Amino acid sequence: MEANAPIISRSPEATRRLASRLVTHLLPGAIVALIGELGTGKTRFVEGAPRELGYAGRVRSPSYTLLNIYRARLPIYHFDLYRWEAAGADEELEEWEEIMDGDGVSFIEWAERLADRLPPRAVSVYLEHAGETERRIRVAWPGERADVVRRLLMEDVP
Repeated sequence: MEANAPIISRSPEATRRLASRLVTHLLPGAIVALIGELGTGKTRFVEGAPRELGYAGRVRSPSYTLLNIYRARLPIYHFDLYRWEAAGADEELEEWEEIMDGDGVSFIEWAERLADRLPPRAVSVYLEHAGETERRIRVAWPGERADVVRRLLMEDVP
């Protein structure tokens, strides 16, 4: 799976809008793997998905709890693996796999920490700094819909 040419997001709001557009193309059991350095907007990206699905509560990074669940029209499972210890975590991973195969959509910050445990169906979102508020975002969508989805994501992104 190869990432398309980058989309330039010029603000945190534009980054959130990308996720809100992306989530409308996802089905239950979808996984979005977020990959990028600290401060590149992974949490800002996730914020757009629950909002699009009608969630009105606070969206925040689950850095210390590892998982937040947002009850919306489609449940959003927001993982943050920044502080996660992979060694000896097989039981935890089995629980997460059940969640990821369930009725909602999973967004995983620091997804590269799952390495080969990340399911191949995952949509990969790569975020990079491109300026103080600008971000370069590449989306790698598995399968044949990649080009169509990318065009839809790019519409009206300031």
